[in-house]
Amino acid sequence: MKAFVVDKYNKKGILRLAEMPEPELQDNDVLVEVHAAGVNLLDSKIRTGEFKLILPYRRPFILGHDVAGRVVRVGSKVRKFKPGDEIYARPRDGRIGTFAESIAINEADVALKPKNLSMEEAASIPLVGLTAWQTLVERASLRKGQKVFIQAGSGGVGSIAIQLAKHLGATVATTASAASADLVKGLGADTVVDYRKDDFEKVLSGYDVVLNSQDAKTLEKSLNVLKPGGKLISISGPPDPEFAREKGLNVMLRMVLRLLSRAIRTKAKRRGVNYSFLFMWAQGDQLGKITSLVESGAIRPVVDRVFPFEATNKALAYVETGRAKGKVVIKVR
Repeated sequence: MKAFVVDKYNKKGILRLAEMPEPELQDNDVLVEVHAAGVNLLDSKIRTGEFKLILPYRRPFILGHDVAGRVVRVGSKVRKFKPGDEIYARPRDGRIGTFAESIAINEADVALKPKNLSMEEAASIPLVGLTAWQTLVERASLRKGQKVFIQAGSGGVGSIAIQLAKHLGATVATTASAASADLVKGLGADTVVDYRKDDFEKVLSGYDVVLNSQDAKTLEKSLNVLKPGGKLISISGPPDPEFAREKGLNVMLRMVLRLLSRAIRTKAKRRGVNYSFLFMWAQGDQLGKITSLVESGAIRPVVDRVFPFEATNKALAYVETGRAKGKVVIKVR
């Protein structure tokens, strides 16, 4: 099968279009004919080697973390899916590879595709949808009447997180350019801060939750908008000791991550705020709940561009510009 692979870690390298073996189907796997694949900044970071200590992949490996497609075969222990089912998924770490014509995925990571979405629309959702769910529902326990600040509202995670937060009954603030203000308001944002003109820490205050997806400077400034007892949840780092424990990292890596996050953890503690790092994980049952929200109209995908499969490198380069509104998708079939 054709697939785009990483041969070596390189900040300026491109993915190689290669002929790869068909995926091996394990007992709990579904073999999926890939119709579309979402492109994420995580793909770029893995290609450059930024996560190689945490997520070691044996090269060459196929890149890609989002998929929508059709089940063509199932393993002997699979009970939830059958050939012909239209599904979508974020395959688990260690078994990624959606920039390909086929992929084998553990059935626990898979959900039925929303009936009201095209394959391209569905492929845009799994990673960012699960990130939003795990941040706002699992980690923050966001409730009706609370206030949440979601950074970069027109981005992949932001565009879904705003809609989920509104569904949960929260008041939502976000940052966006003037050109994207109407988009994020249409998604449900109550307050939009133009990051090119205004400083969000001088505009916002008394928030219960912040979803941070930006740099270290923005992370520190986010402390100022939270009320005592608030939660600062970062999906862009730095990783904290709890993450290191969950990942089962070695003692040396645990020490490194403890040092990297010590400054923000200390400042958060002084302010009576909880800091945590979230690295999203594959979860089919949670994705199934997102499917229900999509089918009910509570969440809709935001797709910026769809690239043909042979233009996968161009799609990744476009994501790296940071200008995409919502998600970028590759059409494989």
